[in-house]
Amino acid sequence: MLKGRQRHDWSIASSCLSVIANLHRDPKRTRALKPSDFDPFAKRQRPISVPVSVLKDVFIDGKVPDLPKEAHG
Repeated sequence: MLKGRQRHDWSIASSCLSVIANLHRDPKRTRALKPSDFDPFAKRQRPISVPVSVLKDVFIDGKVPDLPKEAHG
C-alpha cells in the first residue's frame, strides 16, 4: 500500500516538475521534458538493437521483420 501511495505522489510531483521545467526552458536549446523524466518509478525504454539489414528488408523489400523477444514487452 505504501508503494502505491509513493507512486501516486511521484506521478503528481513529476507532472508539476515537468510543467515548471518546460516553462523555464529555452525551446531552441532543449527538448520538452516529460513527467517520466522526473519520476523515479517510471520505466525506461531501452532501444531495440537490430542489424542494418533490417532496414533493407523493411524499406526496400517491404517485409515485416521478426522482432526480438525483448521488444514485445
